[in-house]
Amino acid sequence: MFELGRELKRLFGAEPAFGSGDGLTGGDSSLLELLDVNLLLQEAKAADVAAGRPGTGEKSERRIEAAFIWREAARRTGDVVHLRKAAATAEAASTGLDASRRPDLWARARCEQALCALAGAELFGDLGLNAAAEVAFREARAAARGGMAAAQADVGLAVIAGREALARADAMTARTLADNFTAPIAALEALSRRAPAARILASEARLMRADLLCAFGARLKDESLLARAIDDAAAAAARLSPDYEPLVAARAEMMRGQALTLWGELTGDVEAIARAAAVLADAVEQLPRDHSPLDWARAQLALAETLQLLGDACGDDKAFDQAVTCYDRANLVLREIPAMPLRGVAASARAVCLSRAAEATGDLAVLDIAETAMKIELSSLQARRDPVGWAVAQLHLARLYEARIDLTGRDRGQRAAAIVALEAAVDVFADEGLRTLTTMAADALERLRLAARAV
Repeated sequence: MFELGRELKRLFGAEPAFGSGDGLTGGDSSLLELLDVNLLLQEAKAADVAAGRPGTGEKSERRIEAAFIWREAARRTGDVVHLRKAAATAEAASTGLDASRRPDLWARARCEQALCALAGAELFGDLGLNAAAEVAFREARAAARGGMAAAQADVGLAVIAGREALARADAMTARTLADNFTAPIAALEALSRRAPAARILASEARLMRADLLCAFGARLKDESLLARAIDDAAAAAARLSPDYEPLVAARAEMMRGQALTLWGELTGDVEAIARAAAVLADAVEQLPRDHSPLDWARAQLALAETLQLLGDACGDDKAFDQAVTCYDRANLVLREIPAMPLRGVAASARAVCLSRAAEATGDLAVLDIAETAMKIELSSLQARRDPVGWAVAQLHLARLYEARIDLTGRDRGQRAAAIVALEAAVDVFADEGLRTLTTMAADALERLRLAARAV
C-alpha cells in the first residue's frame, strides 16, 4: 500500500524538500497521501517557503496550500502546534485577499480556517470551535460561486448541524441531517473528474456522515442508521485506490469496522463483530505507525473495543488479553499528546477492559496486576511536570478501584480512595481547560459519591 511513499522517502529523505519551493508533490495535494509524517512536515515547510518567496505571483493560494498541509500534519500527529500553524496560515491567506475581487479563492481560505476549527474541536474537545467554524463556513458559502469551496462549506455545515443535534435528535431527524451531505458529496464526485483531490474530499465527506450515523445509531439503538453508516464507509473505500490514497482508504476501513462493531453489538450478531475485528486488524496491518501515528492509535483503539466486545460475547479470555495489548499500543502514541481527550478515554477503556476480564474469569489477580502497574506509573509521574498525565493515571486508578468493588461486592476503602483520586483529577482537568476529561471524571465522582451515600 505504501510502497511509493517509501520510495519517495528513499529518494528525498536525506534532502530538504523545500529546496525548489515545489516540494515532493509539486502542489498536488492528492499526493500527500503517499508521504509519511516526516516527509509531510518537510512538504509543509516547503509550502511555507514557496508562499514567502519574493516574486511569488499568488501568495494567498500558496498559503492556502500550506495551511492544508499543516492541518493534515495535525490530523496525523495530534500536535496542537501544527494546527495553530495551519489556522494562522489560512487566516493570513484570507486577510491578503479581497473577497469582492477573488470570491472563490477567498472562500477557499475561509473554508480552510473553518476546517482547522473543526479539527480543533474534534482533536482537543473545544466545542466552542464549532461555532467559529460555522461562521467561517457560512461566509465561504455565501462568497463561493460553486466548485470545491462551496461543496466543502456545505459538508462542514452538515457536520456542525449533526454534532449539535447528537444529544437530542430522533431517528427521522438523524436521517434528514445525513441527507444534507448528499448534494455536496455528489458535487465533489463530479469535480473529481478533473481534480483528483476532490475524490478524496468526497470520500472523507462520506466518512464524516458515517461517523455521525454511528453516533446517532448507537444512541438511538437504530439498526438502519448503523447499516447506512456501514454502507457509507464501504462506498468511500470502493471509490479509493489503496495504492494512491492509502491513508483515506485505511480510514474508510476503520470506519467500516467500527460501524460493524456497533451493528453487531446492537443486533447480537457475534459473526458481525468477528468480521469487524478482521476488518480492523487488516487496517492496522496496512497502516504503518510512522505514516500517521494518530490514525494508527485510533485503529488500535477501535480494534481493542471490538476485541473486548468479542470477549464479552464469546467468553474468550484471549480476546480480553489481545484488547489490552491494543490499548497499550495506542498509548505509545497517545501518551505524547497530553491535551487530547482521547488519551483519557483510552485509559478509562483499558481499565474497563481489565475489570471485564477479571469479572469474566473471576480472577482478582488481573486487577491486582493492573492496580500495581498503575501505582508504579503514578509514582514515576510528577503532577507539576505532567499534570494531565498524572490526572489521567488517577482517573484510571479510580476506575480499577470501582471495578474491584463491583467484582467483590465489598468496599475495603477503595471507594474513598477512588473519590480522592477523582477529586484531584477533576481539579487538574478543569485547570487545564480539558472539558471532556473534566466531565468524564466529574461523572465518575458523582456516581461514587451517590454509591457512598447509599451504603
